[in-house]
Formats: sequence, structure tokens, C-alpha cells
Amino acid sequence: MPILFSRGFRALCGVHEAAAPVERKIPAPAETNPCPAVRLGKRASLQVVAPAQSRRFIDIRPPSVARPPEVLDWDRLGRILVIASRGSELALWQARWVQEKLAAQGAESRIEVIRTTGDKMAHVPLARSGIKGLFIKEIEEALLEGRADLAVHSLKDLPTELPAGLVLAAVPEREDPRDVLVGARLDELKPGARIGTSSLRRAAQLRSLRPGLAIEPVRGNLDTRVRKLDQDGYHALVLAAAGLKRLGMESKISEFLSPRQMCPAPGQGALAIEAREGEAAAARLDHPPSRAAVVAERALLSGLGGGCQAPIGAYAEVRGANLVLQGVVVTPDGRRSARGQVEGDASRPEALGCELARRLLEQGGRDIMDMIEAAPSRDPAV
Repeated sequence: MPILFSRGFRALCGVHEAAAPVERKIPAPAETNPCPAVRLGKRASLQVVAPAQSRRFIDIRPPSVARPPEVLDWDRLGRILVIASRGSELALWQARWVQEKLAAQGAESRIEVIRTTGDKMAHVPLARSGIKGLFIKEIEEALLEGRADLAVHSLKDLPTELPAGLVLAAVPEREDPRDVLVGARLDELKPGARIGTSSLRRAAQLRSLRPGLAIEPVRGNLDTRVRKLDQDGYHALVLAAAGLKRLGMESKISEFLSPRQMCPAPGQGALAIEAREGEAAAARLDHPPSRAAVVAERALLSGLGGGCQAPIGAYAEVRGANLVLQGVVVTPDGRRSARGQVEGDASRPEALGCELARRLLEQGGRDIMDMIEAAPSRDPAV
């Protein structure tokens, strides 16, 4: 059962509700791509128009391991950092985790809770929203306006392109990236069993694994979705292992799904600390192997022209001096897919992501992505 905190108690713990933000338009994405000669997909904007040069693909290649971390003089800086976060239990856990890591470096901070577009659309299936950056738009506005110094996101929610002036300041060590079943194991699910997920990627791969299941949308924060398992009569839910582990709910996991069974979302299990250019507060929280892995995964996603809600899976891991990246793109009905794997120098993660994107497109991924873009709101279960 989730624990609810009063506004006063949250303030005492350093968590503050944000005032209503001043309306600010974030630049729309330009038609840029980190993978030369690789397909550019149609991208949904945030219903704003801006010059193409106002956005660029952010170079988030791993920093040199040999470079010593910058030692920050917090007494000289003499400020309290403001960390922007969504207000869900999981988002606040993540923000407090970053807050504790900063405190260990001598940096004082407080958390500012910001309600995002995704929070306001709690009953709309994510795949049908047609909007990129559902859970970050208002948070990025707070960064750009100087109302926040850092923002903590689930990295899988972060678009591959960031607004001009913002950077991916740090990727801390990654949690378990796998998807899991809660409620029942895969081999226990009978034909027609109701499985809850609002992820097009999870639904597509689950239909490929078990064509006879009834995949139905389920929205809400993590604790809300777990509660709906019994309340709404689902036989099982598909969730991210990382969130359950972070909230101490690992005991609810019925089965871990391997990346071969269900390839995770690019960046799943990783945190993203976003900041304005020049903000060095989070630099020492960066974990180079985790950054290398998510850079490769995000390059694959961008090369395929997909967004956060596309049926694209990507999973990379650093093995010694090499990085192994696997990826898949699946039709919403699960009947067609393109899958592949590459391995290469871990210091070139973006190039590996681009190479795998090229291979998947040649193996049928281009036709799959064209089909998805032609009918983005179609219910694959119909």
C-alpha cells in the first residue's frame, strides 16, 4: 500500500509543490539525425513551431574514464540547488536518490515538484497521445527559465533530442533494465488472459510471444497500476523491473523477461539528470558504462526514426572493452519484426547504434516504421 504524505510533511522533507509555471514554448525538433544515411522518421512536435536550428542532437558520448572528476567548491558557489521532478512516488524516490548523492558531495538541494502533460493525461493511452516528451515538457521549461538547476527523469522518457541550452549532464549507474510480469508467469497465462500495459513496445512483443492474450491499456503511477491488477481483474501486468526494485516491490515480480523475450525500451532502468549547459553539479554522478549503453540504444532509436512510445526495443551492455547492442522493431500486432545485434568498441556507442539501425531498416524495419507512422492511432487488437 503506498504511503501518502501531507503537503506540510513533504515540505519538511525538502519536497515542494511547484507554482504554476509561466507558459513557455520549447523549440520543436529539427530534422536532424545522429546516423548519416539512416532513415529520418516523422516526429510529433509539441504543437509549437520554431526554427530548425534551435534544436540539435545532443552529443552524449561517454566522458573519458581517465579524466578525474571535477571537484566542486560548494562554499564558493553558495547556493541551494533546485531539483525538478514529477510528483509520483517513483519520481520522488529517484529525485531523493540524486539529492542524497549530491549531499554526499557537500551540495545542498531541494526538490521542486512539477506536474507534466503526461500527469494531466492520466486516462489517455500513451500510444494514442501523439505527443513527444509527455513527462518532461514542463520540467524542461523550468530548467530553461532558471526555476530549476537539475531535473531527474526516467531516461526512457527523454526524447533523443534536447532543447538548445539543455544537456544530459549525468547518467548514474543503471538499475535492472528488464521488463517483468506481475501477477503470473508467462507459461501460466491461458489464451484470452487479460494483460495490462499501455506500452506499444511491450504489447507488440507480448503479442509476438503469445498471440492469444488480450492486451489492454492500464495507466497510472507504478503503485496505481499494481493496485489495478486485482481491482480491475487483470491476470498480469507488464512493468519495468527497475521501478519495482526502487520502491521495494520486487517481491511482487512473478517473472523476469529476458531481453531476447522482450527487448527493453531504450534507456530503461537508467536515470537521466538533465541540466542547462555549463551546470557541473551532477558531473560526478555519471557512470561511463551506463552512459555508453544508453547512448547506443538512443542512437538506434533515433536512427529508426522512432519516439519514446514506438514499438522499438534496444538493450546494450558493456563487456570489457566492447559494447554489445541488440534491438528489435515490431509491428503493433506482433506478426512482423526485424531483430539484430552488433558488437564493437565501447568507445563508439553512437556509431554502433547507427549501424544496427541501418541493418534493421534493411531487414524490414523501414516498412514496419512506415506502417506505424501511416496509422499511429490504430488499435492493433482490432
